[in-house]
Amino acid sequence: MERLQKVIANSGYTSRRKAEDLITAGKVKVNDKIVTELGTKVTSKDIIYVEGKLIQREEKVYYVLYKPEGYVSTTSDEFGRKTVLDLVPNSKRIYPVGRLDYDTSGVLLLTNDGDFTNQMTSPKNHVEKEYHVKLEGLLRKEESTLICRGIKLDTYKTKKAKIKDVKYNKKNLTTLATITITEGKYHQVKKMFEFTGHKVLKLKRVRFGAVTLENMRIGEHRLLKPYELKQLKNLVN
Repeated sequence: MERLQKVIANSGYTSRRKAEDLITAGKVKVNDKIVTELGTKVTSKDIIYVEGKLIQREEKVYYVLYKPEGYVSTTSDEFGRKTVLDLVPNSKRIYPVGRLDYDTSGVLLLTNDGDFTNQMTSPKNHVEKEYHVKLEGLLRKEESTLICRGIKLDTYKTKKAKIKDVKYNKKNLTTLATITITEGKYHQVKKMFEFTGHKVLKLKRVRFGAVTLENMRIGEHRLLKPYELKQLKNLVN
C-alpha cells in the first residue's frame, strides 16, 4: 500500500505537494469516493481520479547503464550537452540514481522509483560505490591512510573509505588504484585525492552496491536483473 499523494505524484500528474492540495480540496476520488484525508493509503487495485481524470500508474523500471565520458547525468542540460537519457530510450519518466561527472564513466542506475533513488543515494545506508582511478603523481601509503580514515572537505568530513590494488608507473609518475566509498557528494572522489595533492586524470565507477559492468560494453544499458534489485534493496533493509 502507498500513500495517495505519492501515487498521484509518481504518475507524473503533478508534484506531491500539489497532490496534497488537490486531495484536501476534494478534487481526488478513489473508487468513485471523494477522499480528503492525506494519510489515505491505496493499493494497485484502487481506481484514482484527479480533477476528473483517471490516473495511469507507472510500472517501476530499473536500468543499469555503462556511462561513457562526455554525457551529463541529468534529464536535460541547459548547455545542450548530451545526457544519459540519450543512451536509454524509454517511454517512462526515468532519471539517474545520483550522478557521475561529465568526464567520468561507469555504472549508473536509472529508474522511475523515487523511494529506491532515495535509498540508494542516502549516505545513511552505506551503499558501496567502487571506482578505478588514475592519479597524477605517486600516491604514498600515508596519503592513502589519511583518505581511508576520512578527511575534512568543504563543510563535511568524508566517511571511511577503502583503497586497494595500488600500482605505480614511475616512468610517467602516475598511480592506478581502486577506491570504495559509501557516499556520493559532488566531485567527492576527485576532491579526496586532490586534498593529498593528486589530480584525478581518469575516473571510472566499476561497482554500485551489487551491480557491476560485467559483460557490458561502454554506452550499453540493460534492465537490472531481479537478484540484483533484491540485493540492492537488502543492503538498506
